[in-house]
Amino acid sequence: MNAVDTKLAELGITLPTPAAPIANYVPYVISGNLLVISGQLCFGLDGKLADAHKGKLGGEIFNEAGLEAARLCAINVLAQAKAALGGDLSRITRCVRLGGFINAAPHFAALPAIMNGASDLMVEVLGDKGRHARSTIGVAQLPADAAVEVEAMFEIA
Repeated sequence: MNAVDTKLAELGITLPTPAAPIANYVPYVISGNLLVISGQLCFGLDGKLADAHKGKLGGEIFNEAGLEAARLCAINVLAQAKAALGGDLSRITRCVRLGGFINAAPHFAALPAIMNGASDLMVEVLGDKGRHARSTIGVAQLPADAAVEVEAMFEIA
């Protein structure tokens, strides 16, 4: 078991089966030493979107559920990365960037705090290699009325 798998086990995190694309795109692309993961929703281990993670932050969803949703997105990002890397997450040498999309009511301004759910998980799992550049934006709607979507770029060996 590599260090990343060991850390996931220590944190009690089981990676789900990666979600299949729902439109005309691929779940990841490897180009040179970069792995780009398409946006991942906050699906649970059962592959479903919980009611607690549907709707708008600042509307139906409150900060705690939003943080949890962002964390689930990051877990799904890692599941896609594991699939892309033939099961070997130790090939990740750096999380280069995370992009976060928060389904938010117009007045909701705590977008960065919600995205910390994903950012914090990357650092928990990957250590200093998990520190990344980031963009976080509020959007009017996300697929399946998800509260959060996260995309990623990793440097790989």
